[in-house]
Amino acid sequence: MAVPPGADAPLIILANFMSPVALDLREHTTLSRWAEQAPRELFLARPGDALVSPVVLSEPFTAYVHTLLGLPHGSVDIITVRDEPGWSTADTVHRSPLAERLRSHVMRYPGARLLPIALDAPTLALADAIGAAVSPLGRAGPAIGAEALAVVSDYNTKAGFRAAAADVGMRLPPGRVCSGGDLPGTVGRMLARYPRVVVKPDRSAGGYGLRFVTRDDPAAGAEDSRGCWIVEEHVPHSAAVSAQFLATFEGPRLVFDGRMDTLGGTFTGYRSPLPGDERTGVRDELNRWGLALGDLLMAQGYVGPYGIDALLGEDGRLYATESNVRRTATTTPHALVGRLTSGNGRTGPNPAWLMATTMPAVPLTFPQALARLRHASLAYEAERGDGAVLHTDRPADGGAWRYLVIATGQERLSELATAVDATLR
Repeated sequence: MAVPPGADAPLIILANFMSPVALDLREHTTLSRWAEQAPRELFLARPGDALVSPVVLSEPFTAYVHTLLGLPHGSVDIITVRDEPGWSTADTVHRSPLAERLRSHVMRYPGARLLPIALDAPTLALADAIGAAVSPLGRAGPAIGAEALAVVSDYNTKAGFRAAAADVGMRLPPGRVCSGGDLPGTVGRMLARYPRVVVKPDRSAGGYGLRFVTRDDPAAGAEDSRGCWIVEEHVPHSAAVSAQFLATFEGPRLVFDGRMDTLGGTFTGYRSPLPGDERTGVRDELNRWGLALGDLLMAQGYVGPYGIDALLGEDGRLYATESNVRRTATTTPHALVGRLTSGNGRTGPNPAWLMATTMPAVPLTFPQALARLRHASLAYEAERGDGAVLHTDRPADGGAWRYLVIATGQERLSELATAVDATLR
C-alpha cells in the first residue's frame, strides 16, 4: 500500500512480543514474560498514535509517560489485547473486534503506519486488513513488503546468521549446525576439540535455551532431540558487545553500540556507548560487519532495524555470535534517550545511558518507586540533563524493576546507576 511521504504519519505501535520470529510460539510462558516490557513502547508515541499492548498499562505509569514527554492526556489510544497461547499477537488482534477499532483509527488518521517489534507474516496480514502499511523504520520509513519475510526469519536463527556471517567475512566461534537427533554426537565431537562448548537452539533470543557444557558433563548438552541446534566453542571473553543498525533505501548505517550485561548467557542490561577501552578496533569491526550484513538484508528486500551481538575474546579478537533482525530490548530505550535529550543543551549530542534492573526488598507500587527516585533527586529532569527513567510499568510479579539512566558521560553514569540501584532496593 502506498504511504504519503513525511514524518508526521501516525503510528500504530504493535508490541508483538508474541511472534515466531524470535522464539517458537509454543514457548508461551517465556514470550509472555518478555511481553511484560510492552509498556515501554508508549515512550515512542505522539498525539494521534495508538499502542497495542498485550499487558494493561497502569494509570500512574501512563500519566508518568505523558508528563515526561509533554503529551496531552488521552492523546494516545492505548489498546490492550491479551495474547493467546499458540497465537501470534497479530493473529490474536486480527481475529478479534480490535481489528475493526484499528481500521477506524487508520480511517481517522490517513497514512498511519503499523510499527511492530518483529516483522512476521501475521503482522503483514493484519496491516493489510486494517489498511495500514508496515514500516519498521517508523514514521518516515518506506513501507515494507512480504519479500522481506524470508530473510527476517532466516537471519533471526543462529544457523541462518552463521551462513550470512561467513559470506561477509565475520569472525565466528568454531561451531557446527546439527539436527536434534545428531546433537549428542555433535556435542561429543566438539568437546573432543574444546574443553567447553555452548549449545544453542537455532531460534532463540536473549540467551533463551543456551547451555554451557564441559567435558565433565557432556550429557548436559543433549537433552532435547527436537529441531535444529548449534554447538560452538565457548569463547573466553572480557566483554559481550552489540551494535544496532538501520537498513534504509539509502543504505545501512550504525545507530548505536554498547556493552551488554549477561548472566549465564542471558541478557540483563546494556551500557551505551561502548566504553573508551573497547572502542578502538571493536567499534570499527562491528560497524564493518553490520554494514555488510545490512547490504545482504537490503538486497533481499528488508528495510528496518537490525543488530549484531559479539564477544570480545580474551585473545583480543572479536567474535560475532548472532543477529537480531527486529527491534530489540535496546531499540526503544535508545529512541527515548534521544527524545528526552535532543536540544536540551545539557546532556550533549551523544549522552551516555544504561539499562538495568534491581530487586526491591519489598514490593513497590509505581508511585512508590517514582517517589523514591524523586525524593533522592535521581529522577530524570530535562533541566539537569540526567537521571533515571522507569521505562516499564510495575513488574507484574512484584519482582525486579527495569530502569534507564541517562548522563553526560560514563563517570557520571556509573555514579547515578549506583545511587539508583541503592534507592530502589
